[in-house]
Amino acid sequence: MARRLGRSPSTVSREIARNRGRDRYRAASADEAAYARGRRPKQAKLAQRPALRVLVEAKLALCWSPDRIAGWLRRQFPGDTAMQISHEAIYLSLYDPRRRQAIDRSLTQRLRSVRPMLRPKIARLPTGWGIIRGMVSITARPAEVEDRKLPGHGEGDLVMGTTPSAVATLVERTSRYTTIVALPDGIKAE
Repeated sequence: MARRLGRSPSTVSREIARNRGRDRYRAASADEAAYARGRRPKQAKLAQRPALRVLVEAKLALCWSPDRIAGWLRRQFPGDTAMQISHEAIYLSLYDPRRRQAIDRSLTQRLRSVRPMLRPKIARLPTGWGIIRGMVSITARPAEVEDRKLPGHGEGDLVMGTTPSAVATLVERTSRYTTIVALPDGIKAE
């Protein structure tokens, strides 16, 4: 069947298992279920299951980490997926503003980081990498460049790839004529 449909056998097998098994599979009801599962935006799992939400909130109140809660739920309810949740879903329920109704956000105060919003704790210290020495600010350019009436002024940019590859672009400000040049490997500042 998978070969005739042009799909992997495992895909067909998962579809049948997901929709009541081999003996009771019905295409119309499976299609409706797939449509319902694919609808967006989805309500958070904690908002759908009040019993699970109560357990998660109780453990967060005891200063448990979302990782520890997820592991505990897997051990407590080994066969019941309705009473299990991943640590990522718990973090999403705490920090994602679209899922605000899922869980009490004041419980972020019980996490180790105690941050009400998810952002880096400190800014990274500058390493010198990516800093242009002797750079002239764009605000320091002459006024005639701003109005784009005088031709001959250009803006350059360097686009670096993941491997040692780069492209230089030069855009003339009056005509918007763009020149793109592929640069050789082993790029130097000069």
